[in-house]
Amino acid sequence: MASSQPSKKPSKAGGGGGGGDGSSGQSLKFARRTSSGRYLSLSKDDVEKSVESSKDYTNYTLHIPVNPENKTSVAAKAEEQYVSNSLFTGGFNSVTRAHLMDKVIDAEVTHPQMAGSKGTSCAMPACDGKVLKDERGVDVIPCECRFKICRDCFLDAQKDTGLCPGCKETYKNDGDDESPPGTLSLPGQENKHTTSLAKRGENGEFDHNKWLFNETSGTYGVGNAYGSPDGGGGKGGGGDPGDKPWRPLTRRLPIPTGIISPYRLLIVVRFVVLCLYLTWRVTNPNTDAMWLWFMSIVCELWFAFSWILDQIPKLCPVNRSVNLQLLHDKFESTDKVVNPEGRSDLPGVDFFVSTADPEKEPPLVTANTILSILAVEYPVEKIACYISDDGGALLTFEAMAEACSFANLWVPFCRKHDIEPRNPDTYFSLKGDPTKNKKRIDFVKDRRKVKREYDEFKVRINNLPDSIRRRSDAFNAREEMKIFKTIRERGVDATEPIKVRRATWMADGTHWPGTWTSPSRDHAKGDHPGILQVMLKPPSPDPLYGSGEEESLVDYSDVDIRLPMFVYMSREKRSGYDHNKKAGAMNALVRSSAVLSNGPFILNLDCDHYIYNCMALREGICFMMDRGGEDICYIQFPQRFEGIDPSDRYANHNTVFFDGNMRALDGVQGPFYVGTGCMFRRFALYGFDPPKLNSLTPEKKGSHDTESGVEAQALKATDFDSDLDVNELPRRFGNSTLLSNSIPVAEFQGRPIADHPAVKYGRPPGVLRKAREPLDATAVAEAVSVISCWYEDKTEWGDRVGWIYGSVTEDVVTGYRMHNRGWRSIYCLTKRDAFRGSAPINLTDRLHQVLRWATGSVEIFFSRNNAFLASKRLKCLQRLAYLNVGIYPFTSLFLIVYCFLPALSLLSGHFIVKNLNAAFLIYLLLMTLCLIGLAVLEVRWSEVSLEDWWRNEQFWLISGTSAHLAAVIQGLLKVMAGIEISFTLTSKAVEDSDDAYAELYLVKWTSLMIPPIVIAMINVLAMVVAFSRTIYSINPQWGEFVGGAFFSFWVLAHLYPFFKGLMGRRKKTPTIVFVWSGLIAITLSLLWVAINPDAGPAGAATAGSNFTFP
Repeated sequence: MASSQPSKKPSKAGGGGGGGDGSSGQSLKFARRTSSGRYLSLSKDDVEKSVESSKDYTNYTLHIPVNPENKTSVAAKAEEQYVSNSLFTGGFNSVTRAHLMDKVIDAEVTHPQMAGSKGTSCAMPACDGKVLKDERGVDVIPCECRFKICRDCFLDAQKDTGLCPGCKETYKNDGDDESPPGTLSLPGQENKHTTSLAKRGENGEFDHNKWLFNETSGTYGVGNAYGSPDGGGGKGGGGDPGDKPWRPLTRRLPIPTGIISPYRLLIVVRFVVLCLYLTWRVTNPNTDAMWLWFMSIVCELWFAFSWILDQIPKLCPVNRSVNLQLLHDKFESTDKVVNPEGRSDLPGVDFFVSTADPEKEPPLVTANTILSILAVEYPVEKIACYISDDGGALLTFEAMAEACSFANLWVPFCRKHDIEPRNPDTYFSLKGDPTKNKKRIDFVKDRRKVKREYDEFKVRINNLPDSIRRRSDAFNAREEMKIFKTIRERGVDATEPIKVRRATWMADGTHWPGTWTSPSRDHAKGDHPGILQVMLKPPSPDPLYGSGEEESLVDYSDVDIRLPMFVYMSREKRSGYDHNKKAGAMNALVRSSAVLSNGPFILNLDCDHYIYNCMALREGICFMMDRGGEDICYIQFPQRFEGIDPSDRYANHNTVFFDGNMRALDGVQGPFYVGTGCMFRRFALYGFDPPKLNSLTPEKKGSHDTESGVEAQALKATDFDSDLDVNELPRRFGNSTLLSNSIPVAEFQGRPIADHPAVKYGRPPGVLRKAREPLDATAVAEAVSVISCWYEDKTEWGDRVGWIYGSVTEDVVTGYRMHNRGWRSIYCLTKRDAFRGSAPINLTDRLHQVLRWATGSVEIFFSRNNAFLASKRLKCLQRLAYLNVGIYPFTSLFLIVYCFLPALSLLSGHFIVKNLNAAFLIYLLLMTLCLIGLAVLEVRWSEVSLEDWWRNEQFWLISGTSAHLAAVIQGLLKVMAGIEISFTLTSKAVEDSDDAYAELYLVKWTSLMIPPIVIAMINVLAMVVAFSRTIYSINPQWGEFVGGAFFSFWVLAHLYPFFKGLMGRRKKTPTIVFVWSGLIAITLSLLWVAINPDAGPAGAATAGSNFTFP
């Protein structure tokens, strides 16, 4: 597909994508593909010579983009629509191309923002082209005479004469009446306006930072809390903030003293009792069974250490609340004096959704997630949604296009009737009265229509695989017929087999550039170019209301029908490159979004996690925009799951962790990052330290180019990292200057509003109300460049910048790196669940999930991300929490031994202590009472039910004796010998597909089940043997039997959910499970008898041969 050999690191002018001098632009090929999907690569000179003969193509080269100082012309709007209708591809050693798609999906596109949207017919003779629409659905017409002309004809007219075919007058820029004839400035052409020196950098290029400083009237910098010097509060200010009562957006609510004080006291008491108990145990060994005493004391010492790591960070739990009304008043003021255009001053947010395989992650689920994001309650122009398709599948691409098409109906419906939740599948599945709290009289009628359309939408999504297959078969058959016809015309032997690549075809009749159903070179899962499609172009800054019911399915005449920007992205993959799985995909999203939208905040979701609370995003923004929010790196929301069995047999909800541990860490330095449902500060992801107010002081000086006569300090990336040389920017972030220039802009836009003297690091109010510039092809081409497989070579992506590589739990490591640099995080626990997703409810799937987490923890322990090596910026309690993350899997080694101790005690006739005296029983009683007290109080402040707490304790033992043990073994073998171990599983079909919890009873064999089964069988066997031996002895030692039996019962009680899962619904456990477990249990018992045949209490020895096995 490549026509030339481009530079590995292309240069770009005007803040483009390269590290060149800015004088030469990156070559971008625009072309129509032929019916076979082939490209014809021509140079610009070739096109000018053969433009009349080559009717299938239109190739031209784009130059530098429009600078922010220029007015947005009609041609710029046309260019943005043209770009959004084009599928961009490119990568290593290939030209970046933009294929103008006549249609994205088989159905007709109606929303003006969506790719494939067309206007009326072109007025040029013998042209069947369509006039492009702008974001408001209005035909883009470049001349005042209103002559309708399509994009291709406009380019021809501009290149030939520069005259409008209708009025024969010269095309002119908007607001540029003095332009000479024939100098129409297309988006991307060298613009003729003179840029002020204040907005030029040292090399003469446009300086986005200085432009931003001048736009804010010299208030950009640190400590400018009052806006412009005239007291007007800057361009968007509302006067002196001191004249208004200032209120914070968030509040920190301490836990009631009646709960937290006894809780902390009990922790101290239990710690003291534990120390006294362990001291007593060490000083009072069991001389009759030293081996048993030694194993038990080693295990108990480790458990005490593990308890300290887990319990001490829970000393400072907090609750938080937000004021959403105050957020609205501050950032979305309706005062015409302060905000004449009625626009929002909230910062932009980029949503990231990742998917990899449409077979394992159903496209319908992903589409519902996207729909919930597009309908979020946030300013439409501030939202941009990106989906990363790591599989490069056409199925995912067309499913996302179908979702955008349905969003035209669904999103306005949600806004009109305040729908919640905004996942259509979940909403239409809700039980209860749908008309509750609905005020409009047309709700029932609208709901019925939307429900019917959603049912048809689901049918289309589910039929996409067959539709793509039938379409591809038809086109491939046509290609075979063409080749066969050519062979017959040339007189070649027709009996020879025809070799035709079985391509996958798009709806417009061209080859899909990604993964084909029949993999081929350049079209396989691990070998395909980068793909980027702006499916929904950026909306207009002002509301766009719909039409009445006569013209559309639902009356949206008083509803804003704009949709957020939506981009499909599939990064380039080539053999020989380590693509770093999900972490690599997320970093590709970070770079491409920085070039296209550059939202200062990023919220990432898994494809099966959707927005359940449409106001959750605003609650998270409250923390970022409040005083002191500049050093918050991310906001972590709790994970909530659907489809879990009512009893939560395997602790799938994980409420003890989310509502207990995470809430407690919120009072220290912040919760862990857990992979999804997290809103990041983009600047923190770039590897910078939090702002240091002492080192960043504003430098004011006189300037003739600003109205205020002062200019704030121009903050650059090097101002935030003294060790970063400006010449080292490509080494850290890559060679894209657009990406590098976006960093200080994102940092500035992510600051809180400086509306109070106490806000020492803020931005002036109102600076984010300015409309964003239209997309141009240069920026989109740059976005394709930064997702290429080679871009991260010799950079710090994955090492310091973005998501961190090298661990299967990249989420925890990424959060740890931020905390280690001094950032803090916030736990946002909303009253209504913020997000909901799915979780495995099957025992085997749950064990493998925990195995992956534990394996990542072991990798962390043996890496430089171990909290032992953390910097001084990591607080003490936070360090203990991260130490526990890396250490907790090793508890399984001691837990396994301790679970066997009751059985060994019963079989040997000895106990872990020599005598069950009063001291031992008192210590045991005190520790038990402390444990109960701590559990009750923790349940109170964490608002976790006691049943959830008990389920968590049970699954702790189940996972500790199975998945955690396997993770430790796997981690040790990987570190010491470099051996990778994978645990395979075999499943059987679910018989009761109509049951919502049928998967719960599905039994899948895995080797992880062996240790818990062996533990349980040996404990049961030991109890039977000990009971029989005690009955038949002359002097029964019931005390020792009861002691051992009590601890065996403790083990079996914790394993109860495990065996319940093994039984399934009809007790159809695989026979091999019992055969292997029984064999191991019997072998171990016989081995014990062979090693110590005379073991037993003294009474048993006197019985002699009278003892018989019952």
